[in-house]
Amino acid sequence: MEFETNYYSDTEGAVFWVPNQEAIHFRRVNPPLTCNSGLHINPRRPPFWPRFSPVNPLLVGFLELGFDPDVLMKMEVQRSISLLQFMADEGLVPSPEEEIKRRNVIAKLKQIVMHWVKRVAYQCQLPKNRVRAASATILTFGSYGLGVHNSGSDIDALCVGPYFATMAEDFFVLLHNMLASRPEVTEIHCIKDAKVPLMKFKFDGLSIDLPFAQLKVISVPENVDLLNPFFLRNIDDTSWRSLSGVRANKSILQLAPNVELFQSLLRCVKLWAKRRGVYGNLHGFFGGVHFAVLAAFVCQRHPNASLSLLISIFFKTFAFWPWPRPVFLHGRMMPPTISSDSRFLMPIQLPCSPNEYCHSNITRSTFFRIRTEFLRGHALTKDILRPDFSWSILFDPFPYPKKYAQFVKICLSASNQDELRGWVGWVKSRFRSLLVKLEELQGFCDPSPLEYVDVDLGAPNVVFYWGLQPSRRDIIDIDFVDEDFMKNMSNGYRVPPGRMKLSVVKASQLPKSVTCNTGSKGVRARWRILDNSRRKIPVRTNSLPQEFAGLMATNGSAEFPSAGV
Repeated sequence: MEFETNYYSDTEGAVFWVPNQEAIHFRRVNPPLTCNSGLHINPRRPPFWPRFSPVNPLLVGFLELGFDPDVLMKMEVQRSISLLQFMADEGLVPSPEEEIKRRNVIAKLKQIVMHWVKRVAYQCQLPKNRVRAASATILTFGSYGLGVHNSGSDIDALCVGPYFATMAEDFFVLLHNMLASRPEVTEIHCIKDAKVPLMKFKFDGLSIDLPFAQLKVISVPENVDLLNPFFLRNIDDTSWRSLSGVRANKSILQLAPNVELFQSLLRCVKLWAKRRGVYGNLHGFFGGVHFAVLAAFVCQRHPNASLSLLISIFFKTFAFWPWPRPVFLHGRMMPPTISSDSRFLMPIQLPCSPNEYCHSNITRSTFFRIRTEFLRGHALTKDILRPDFSWSILFDPFPYPKKYAQFVKICLSASNQDELRGWVGWVKSRFRSLLVKLEELQGFCDPSPLEYVDVDLGAPNVVFYWGLQPSRRDIIDIDFVDEDFMKNMSNGYRVPPGRMKLSVVKASQLPKSVTCNTGSKGVRARWRILDNSRRKIPVRTNSLPQEFAGLMATNGSAEFPSAGV
């Protein structure tokens, strides 16, 4: 193939084209072209358009057919802009007011734990100089720590205390009481029996999950580096598990070559997974940390790709990934040989620990569902330049009532909301054993993560509907399954605080709230992009005009506020 003089290549044969001071990386050619000319970059390029932006390999075919390269470049840019616009329309980016509120909540929590740790030090009768030096801190992780949260997201925050602060007495009693006494805190309750014990509460209306970790130091720096082995010496297993979220987040952000692109990609992937019903570790699917590693993996291997191309590459990569080959990020050691346990059907290494994998509850059914959705995503994004392409099709909610003729209805109820929250959390933590039992009887079960409420039931309740094998019409002994699962549930609970009832219903018996579910939220942020001015404009939601939705730079560049604390 012959190229005109504005085509260049690097020493590895990667071909570039330089129109109007922008660079597009098309593909590798053989034999490679060579040129010593430098590539000039427009400093005002959008944030989603990296230094050297690979374009879909399909563009080379368009070039061979005589298409104008300038037109192809604009189409590629427009696909990324339209994806950002779609994300804005779905309310995925919180407003500046919401960001300020979250930061203020974290700042208040830090003040509270500093006051708490000094009280603990005083009660332990430590010397006055040690009481003055004692400190604890709050570190964020999860979607908020990665900067990919939305307006309705919880805040995952870790309380890190020194060696003399205990979990049983100081965290779950003293700190709990200090929080409960504050007017900003509501709905506070402790979950002590989980693998990662924590407190859950609302602070100024924001939901907070707060686990605890104890370091063997007298004073914990405000921004303690939990990747530093010094702070990890001799810590207990529970603290190690509590620290893993913060450590994983920090490692991922360090390894991502372009944090803004990584955040945009991860926002899209998480929305897709939730809409398609394959998000949720407790239900046997990938959780937030799994998708974060997968998104970082794609960004590492394609550091110069645009956002739209990253989406296409993401689905192509994992639609044909040779599972159970583990996924691990560059800059980390090759993980050890994996177990033959079925939980390792899709192993993903924790980036902060070379000998650990992301906790997984994947079964044969959920493995099949995830793979199927990856293949669907690849089929829809492999030709993103076709004229009728629309991002919305990729994010269409999974049509459960059309896919399955029968469902297992799981109804969990309790006498009040506080008991229901603890009961639902306990049951969900053991969902995998129920899913495996249903697979043994039916061969396949799709554990939809969507939660509903049975309005005909007087007590507070949460209902799940799990799809059963479409080709099977066997009658399930649901009473046997119920009894077997309740025995598993009773381990750890002396007296279960709630009730559970399993039943089999047909698709025609599903309530309207299930058959009409769209998987989207009632309030969507609306952003406008204007091309004739560079000033920023405030935009408000259509349904709630008084609610500020965010700022959009009118040159088309979305500015995402920083979320790290």
